[in-house]
Amino acid sequence: MNKYVKEVLSYALIIALVLLFKHYIISPIRVDGDSMNPTLKNGDIMLLNEIGYKRNGVDRFDIVVIDTEDDVIIKRVIGLPGDRIKYEDNKLYVNDKEVEEPFEHDVTHNFELKELLGTDNVPINEYFVLGDNRNNSKDSRIIGFIKDYQIRGKVIKTVLFPFSRWGKVK
Repeated sequence: MNKYVKEVLSYALIIALVLLFKHYIISPIRVDGDSMNPTLKNGDIMLLNEIGYKRNGVDRFDIVVIDTEDDVIIKRVIGLPGDRIKYEDNKLYVNDKEVEEPFEHDVTHNFELKELLGTDNVPINEYFVLGDNRNNSKDSRIIGFIKDYQIRGKVIKTVLFPFSRWGKVK
């Protein structure tokens, strides 16, 4: 092989690897809307981990990107498979125990899963998600449980843009 062909092939390989990395492993994601205020703002750009979360799983309070039938949304995981979820007096109860939410959010009106979605527990392979802007969020209270295959990935909790908001988020 001549020198020119080797050089072109090496650049083509680098480009292919970058595109694969961007498309399948980590990609940029833009917040669209106010449903995650005050944690995330409309227009914030962050990175989405599309592979690593499958190995490590989804944890309570992770911020995830979800593919719904008509949209891509960003929400916070509140209920894991098998959990009983209830809000009373703006406090989260998981399996009848109060759980501190380590992030800022709007007032959450009282509810139990049974009255909202007709079941006591989050089904296996499904999640209950909420936006942090609880009074302005299309989340599990409206669209129901999120199936595990609908989760595209976990947000890497660092705002990249705008630069005035650069840094970690809760």
